[in-house]
Amino acid sequence: MSRPSGAPPATNDPAAPSCATLDCLHCSVRHLAVCSALSPDEVQALEQVTVSQQLAMGSTLARSGEERQHVYTLTGGALRLVRTLADGRRQINGFVLPGDYLGLSGSDHHRYDIEAIADSRVCRVALPQMKGLRARYPHLERKLLQRACQELDAAQDAALALARLQPAEKLADFLRRLAAREAKLGGDGLRVSLPMGRGDIADHLGLTMETVSRTFTKLRQQGLIALPHLNVVEILDEDGLRTLAGDVQG
Repeated sequence: MSRPSGAPPATNDPAAPSCATLDCLHCSVRHLAVCSALSPDEVQALEQVTVSQQLAMGSTLARSGEERQHVYTLTGGALRLVRTLADGRRQINGFVLPGDYLGLSGSDHHRYDIEAIADSRVCRVALPQMKGLRARYPHLERKLLQRACQELDAAQDAALALARLQPAEKLADFLRRLAAREAKLGGDGLRVSLPMGRGDIADHLGLTMETVSRTFTKLRQQGLIALPHLNVVEILDEDGLRTLAGDVQG
């Protein structure tokens, strides 16, 4: 059924939120999303308060410092979480991929700019309505707690990877993480799509874009990966990439 679009477009977002017919039970990323905790009957309650919002590549879903009014689940495309440092440098805290949930925060305001790096789609729920669902369905609350714990583990692993001195180790670990996500979406885990550019990867890993490009070339020359397209990586030696990454993910 169609839902009203509700809130106005996001700040500086050229793509206004659009209304779409929701079919949560048959969503291709439901098994990755927090709503997988809900039964088919309970999903209907979620659909009643959910809006499907389209985001054009380059648009902004929310800006750092803005009051948080909604939670989001990404169902298509990719987003980046960006913080601009006092000296003007850009730090990308992470990338949001299909199935990821945006809303696990103790702050009343957004801590990052949330930007679309591809044409994307999110399911949007107002904070008061999500609070009501969490109170009504305790298993949804438990799923959110589980997701929070997983994000904490991932943040600790990422901090360890970012502390390394060798760019090849950082990039190998980054590719392994993306490959694991591709596998959860139904891929073989050996072909990785890169919705983000080399500059985004550099700002995420604390490297220069030139270093990232050279490191991709180095991994290709070592026979660990192939680069059939600019935004596609094929993992040729999974064990070798794991060894290089130091198996941070366990």
